[in-house]
Amino acid sequence: MSGLGRLNRGETNIDFITWWRRSLIASGVLILISIGSLFVQGLNLGIDFEGGVSWEVKAPGVSVDEARSALETVGEGSAKIQIVGTDTLRVQGPESSPEQVAKVRSTLGDLAGTDATNVSVSTVGASWGGDVTRSAIRALVFFFVAILIYLTIRLEFRMAVAAIVAVFHDVIISVGVYSVFQFEVTPGTVIAFLTILGFSIYDTIVVDDKIKENERLVSVSGRMSYAQMTALSMNQVLLRSINTSVVSLLPVISLLVVGAGIMGAVTLEEFSIALLVGLLVGAYSSIYVAAPVLVFLKDREPKNRAINERLAAAGVDTTASVDRAALAAQATQGSRRTGTSATTGVTGTEGAGAAVSSGVIPPRPRKKGKRR
Repeated sequence: MSGLGRLNRGETNIDFITWWRRSLIASGVLILISIGSLFVQGLNLGIDFEGGVSWEVKAPGVSVDEARSALETVGEGSAKIQIVGTDTLRVQGPESSPEQVAKVRSTLGDLAGTDATNVSVSTVGASWGGDVTRSAIRALVFFFVAILIYLTIRLEFRMAVAAIVAVFHDVIISVGVYSVFQFEVTPGTVIAFLTILGFSIYDTIVVDDKIKENERLVSVSGRMSYAQMTALSMNQVLLRSINTSVVSLLPVISLLVVGAGIMGAVTLEEFSIALLVGLLVGAYSSIYVAAPVLVFLKDREPKNRAINERLAAAGVDTTASVDRAALAAQATQGSRRTGTSATTGVTGTEGAGAAVSSGVIPPRPRKKGKRR
């Protein structure tokens, strides 16, 4: 069967345990780069956070260089200048006196060949930006607390902790990308970050739900550790994770290409870049961060530690993913020895092995009762 066919049937056998070690190292490096960039460069905060003055005017045919040359005559040569859409000139600078604001307005009017009254001016105080920042932090804290409570009730506490660690990972790396490349942080960026946190949690829940369903395989089969069961679960839901990520990314890429690239909508660009970065990091973390963190926490439980020790004593490598084909072969041989069918009458560890190979847990046999 082709690789795509196995993926569709949830029968891939990717060695996630080995990849987890590499991915955690890569995540650690990215987090260090992100934190280092935040300390060295900081974030490129927009006018909504730092405060300042913004001027906008319709100026067809006027380039950024021409606008900067004109603004240098009134002391605003270092202002941030953008062409919004196809013909709107936007200039952003620090807070200025009313006289300075009027000078810039008049200069932009002359540059655009229109009256100064057609140049729109908006002033944002730095205090408003502080309010936005505090509101975003409060929303983030509330999100973490709500998710921790919900996942603890829905699944279990350790899965909730692993999911929160993955979300922290997503936030740090996403913010780090904005710091490294000096993308402007606007209220739209904050909204996008809060949006991607929901996606990251959803993708993690999809994986955790399958792990919770397969947890019985660890004690029933007696042939795999919690890490191996988790890797098996990852293979079974891999297609669902890929589909979720692709379907989420397609409209975001459309926003970035059509809205920002073709139409020149700066607001869409700010929003879509944050979504694109966050969705990619979130899809990665649900598989390569949340899962290994969960395995680390679960392996500390006495029952899972005892299973690992028993398997190690039997010569089983608990740090390698389960070979599903080998388990199926062992189950078939065991069934032949006991005279039972590998598909209808499997018993003991052989039956559990067959269940592992197919991803289906067999029902418990009914107890024999007296006939009336």
